Order: sequence, then structure tokens, then C-alpha cells
Amino acid sequence: MTRYALAVDVGGTKLEAALVGDDGMLVAGSRSRQATGRTATPESLDAAVETVIAHALAQLPEGAEIVGAGVGSAGPIDLTTGSIVPVNMPQARGYGLAAAVRGAASAVLGRDVNTVFGHDGGALALAEAWLGATCEARSSLSIVVSTGVGGGFVVGGRYISGASGNAGHLGQVRREGGLTLEEIASGPASAAWAQTQGWTGATGEDLARDAASGDQVARAAIERSARAVGEALADAATLVDLDMIAIGGGFSRVSDDYIDLVQQALTASAAHDYSRRARVVRSGLGDEGPLIGAAALALR
Repeated sequence: MTRYALAVDVGGTKLEAALVGDDGMLVAGSRSRQATGRTATPESLDAAVETVIAHALAQLPEGAEIVGAGVGSAGPIDLTTGSIVPVNMPQARGYGLAAAVRGAASAVLGRDVNTVFGHDGGALALAEAWLGATCEARSSLSIVVSTGVGGGFVVGGRYISGASGNAGHLGQVRREGGLTLEEIASGPASAAWAQTQGWTGATGEDLARDAASGDQVARAAIERSARAVGEALADAATLVDLDMIAIGGGFSRVSDDYIDLVQQALTASAAHDYSRRARVVRSGLGDEGPLIGAAALALR
């Protein structure tokens, strides 16, 4: 009999939930989302959690077993308290996310639901190592390059959470001029840099379109992002001895050769032969990856 987990993924712009089977497949019709954003409060998050969980659990197949709930959240997080300190939701800092999910799921099912909490980057890394692009890796990092930059580590098939649950916050490492990687390489940061060079577009999608049409500034912004990511990944590969790195997120698709550009920068920057051998690949799970990873926290 298929075992199911309730998966909850919380980010700076949305909160999602779905049911996921032990085969990694989402239950049809169980996925839904609610907006979060900078105006999110504990009260609005409570309401969002209750809404998406009620929707997901209503799709539970008759007689099916729920083994627990897995929760992945943008961080920083606090594993000890089950709370979040999200950069992009300042009014929700200290929110008890794990308890909110446990309470909402338990109320629907009429019994206590075991809830496992983790950083969303770690959940994504676990999903990629389970069913995605890094499933054959011994030591891997999976990252997202989008509105923000973040990731997580899996070594020997196990998610490495770190002391407080925040291992993998690659976007907050410092790069050139004291800026963080996220402040250089994310979609919004790349668009903002291009504007300082005279480009008149506004978004990552605009950069992709203009670069494909031959705009040199748009192309330079893409190359700048990929170079910064590759150099940061070279450092990560040197520190953790990675053999594979998966990259997903909307901005990673800004050009067909973005992954190749990152690989080139990693290889050129890495200090040792072992770190130069780290292979950069495209994420294998698309936008379902964070939910699959959240479920994996409970299923695996």
C-alpha cells in the first residue's frame, strides 16, 4: 500500500501544500497555494496553513495511510523551536511554523500528526538526491537561482541540516565588494545591475529576451550572475568535497547555456583537482521539487 506524506513548502511569496506518495508522485488535485510576501503576519500564515492543508488532506485516497507531515521553509529557521526567521517576511519572524502545520493537520485528521521540519534548500537537495539529478552522487549540493539564491547538502543519501538547520545558505556568502551572492546573482539583482549599465528592461524575463536578441548588456548580466554562482560553488566544492551540484530556479533558465557558464566558472576558480571535478547539472524535478523534498523529510 502506498504511504503518503503531507508536504508543506513556505517561501517568501507563497505557501504551498500537497499530498505526496512514497513514489514521489503528487496526488492529483491535492496541490494548492496561498500568497505570503512582506506583509505576511502570524495570523495570515495561520489562515494560509489551515487552508492549504485542508485542501490537500481532502484528496487523501480512501483508506490511505498518512505517515506524517514534512515542512520545508525559507530561512533562516530554528530546528529546536520549529520557528522561522524569514528574510522576506519581516512581520513573521519567530512564527512557529512546525506547530502550526502539526496543529492544522491533526485537527483535520483527528489524531496527532508527526511533523518533520527543515530548511527549504535542504528539502530540495533531498528531493534531487532521491528522485532527481543528483541521485547517483555521493556528495551533492542543490541550489535555486531565482528571486533569491539558496540550497542544501546531501551526503551519503542524508540531508545535512547543520547545527540549527540552516546549512546551505549559499546566497548569503560574501563575494565581490562585500555583496552577498544573492545580491549579485539573483534575477532581480541581475536586472538591477543591467539597468546601471544603461539597459532599459525590468525583469529576468526581459534579460532573457534581450540577451537572446543580441543585447550585450543583458548578456553581460547573465554572464556576471553565472560567474558569481560558479565561483561560490567552487568554494563549496572545495569545502565539502562535492561531486555533483544541481541548479534550478527561474533565473537558471535565463539562457540555454547558463549551467555551462556556471560549470566553466567553477572549473576555472576551484583550487584543487577534486573540486574542479564537481559536475554542475540542471535540476531534474522542476517546480515540484520543493514539495517532493518536504515530503521526503517525513517519508525517508
